[in-house]
Amino acid sequence: MKRYIKKFFDNEILSYLFFGVATTVVSVGTRMIIFYLTQQELIATALGNITGILFAFFTNDTIVFKQKRENWFGRLIKFSGARFFTFLLDMALTFIFVTKFPHIIGQFVGDDINIINTIEIGFAQVTIVVLNYLFSKLFVFKNK
Repeated sequence: MKRYIKKFFDNEILSYLFFGVATTVVSVGTRMIIFYLTQQELIATALGNITGILFAFFTNDTIVFKQKRENWFGRLIKFSGARFFTFLLDMALTFIFVTKFPHIIGQFVGDDINIINTIEIGFAQVTIVVLNYLFSKLFVFKNK
């Protein structure tokens, strides 16, 4: 069993997808809990993203892309910059589809703001996962 687990995590794409799902669970879980407690979608989105970015950097740097410890701070800056771009995209999608024009989605779900928020999160996360992998692979974790 240990051999299969090692083989799985030695595959960069499978490892990225596994930790991408884990990052999404951390980020979305944080976001949904904060939204449930505060009903403040932008604050929930921001805190969910910050939590996800920190978790993702650690797992991507050490496990997925197997980077050496030197220059980790430079990678953190690049990683944070790339994630900041997708964070802004996430905030924009939240503002458009949950805050400003919730009826775009709401017309299909009885204008329930919790369902609207959940649907928007799903749409945004798929887009963001793809962009984050491309940014990480092409600009951040280029060398082992």
